[in-house]
Amino acid sequence: MEARALDPGLAGEAATLLRKLGVQSQTFERGPVTIRSPINGEIIARVDGVDSAAAHGAIARAAKAFRIWRNVPAPRRGEFVRLLSEELRAAKTELARLVTIEAGKITTEGLGEVQEMIDICDFAVGLSRQLHGLTIATERRGHRMMETWRPLGVVGVITSFNFPVAVWAWNAALALVCGNTLVWKPSEKTPLVALATQALFERAAARFGDAPEGLSTVLVGGRDVGEMLVEDARVQLVSATGSTAMGRAIAPRLASRFARSILELGGNNAAVVCASAPLDLTVRAIAFAAMGTAGQRCTTLRRLIVHEDVYDDLLGRLRRAYATVPVGDPRDGAALVGPLIDQNAYAAMRAALDEARAAGGAILGGERVLTETFPDAFYVRPALVEMPGQTDVVRRETFAPILYVMKFRSLDEAIALNNDVAHGLASSIFTARLDEAERFMAADGSDCGIVNVNIGPSGAEIGGAFGGEKDTGGGREAGSDCWKFYMRRATNTINYSGELPLAQGVKFDLSV
Repeated sequence: MEARALDPGLAGEAATLLRKLGVQSQTFERGPVTIRSPINGEIIARVDGVDSAAAHGAIARAAKAFRIWRNVPAPRRGEFVRLLSEELRAAKTELARLVTIEAGKITTEGLGEVQEMIDICDFAVGLSRQLHGLTIATERRGHRMMETWRPLGVVGVITSFNFPVAVWAWNAALALVCGNTLVWKPSEKTPLVALATQALFERAAARFGDAPEGLSTVLVGGRDVGEMLVEDARVQLVSATGSTAMGRAIAPRLASRFARSILELGGNNAAVVCASAPLDLTVRAIAFAAMGTAGQRCTTLRRLIVHEDVYDDLLGRLRRAYATVPVGDPRDGAALVGPLIDQNAYAAMRAALDEARAAGGAILGGERVLTETFPDAFYVRPALVEMPGQTDVVRRETFAPILYVMKFRSLDEAIALNNDVAHGLASSIFTARLDEAERFMAADGSDCGIVNVNIGPSGAEIGGAFGGEKDTGGGREAGSDCWKFYMRRATNTINYSGELPLAQGVKFDLSV
């Protein structure tokens, strides 16, 4: 079914939201860079991009601000993040609506993205009083040894269109409480939500009272702006979300100057459905993981590996779900699948489906819809593709709602299929058997950074470290001890003995 279309007066609504969120009209009304909404393909704003001089100036201000911010006590830095969380709470509805307009997410997903921002701020506020090191046993009498954690420097954040604000918040909240400053290069497809978030940041800064100028800056631009962050020696860490190709370009350039990187790249995620799986739960989990955000999440479920004993039953249920899922304007509360981000995304989806068909795939769905209502937008029916095996097209990530389905007999076979791709982000197993769940999570089980049981691979909480292995980049954001990546560690040895014993029993007696 197709959800009903709404009045597409998006430019006016976007402008009203931006002003309410604190963005000045001249920022989005008269620039040379046009921003289109995936909802109807129409221009909703015109923004200015930064030139090289402006970008370098922003980095210089961030470096100067760091010299002040690093000396602010961590709990006080946490107070700033608490104020930011309050601003996000107050503006949640408006910012989420702007996410929907600019990124095409359905209303509940837009709200969920802003909630992620709030959640990570709350997490970071508590963390600001727990940036602790260890006291370490020393072999020397009258000595104490410990580790301390210190702020790192300027943190560059490069974000993608599909999570245009949450991923910035994952990095920003932790970087700020750790004593760092920020320079943010948003996706050129979604700069409006970044400008709105920066306006909320500035409201928090005004309430804080003594935040240094340059604590956070947004740089609107293309690849050249991202390259400036990568190349500038003042930027100590770059956290980049995007394609594996982007990561391959960034990683060696950062490594060449010994800078740190957090790379959140692609994911070709699988779910294994065992014969014992609770199918009602499984179908619901698969539907969201494979079709949510129109298949445009790095954790989207793209490969479904099903035991032959339940294959026909499960596929029958999935066919009904795929045939009836509401596709339409994401502002409509009935729609569960919104548009692809642009024409290039649609072309990539069509090319993948053509290749799957040539490899023997049987395709349900995948066609473009709502062309009369939105001729310049790209709505598609999610595609369910039964494949004879894990062919080349299945092994590649296509950023679109395509779910490839294959059979297996033994769990070892299923695990081998799960691992037989370049990426290693997220994975799931659906089973009622403890041994199967534990086997999948074992050292020789799934090779992904996220390994779930009876829940899909998509939809992470900020309490757990997010990221993957292999071509996914290996970085981690949120959760656990990820704060350490935004800080540098110093080992301190304090001698209070009045003597000078050397480690390992070394003797260096010198008459002085």
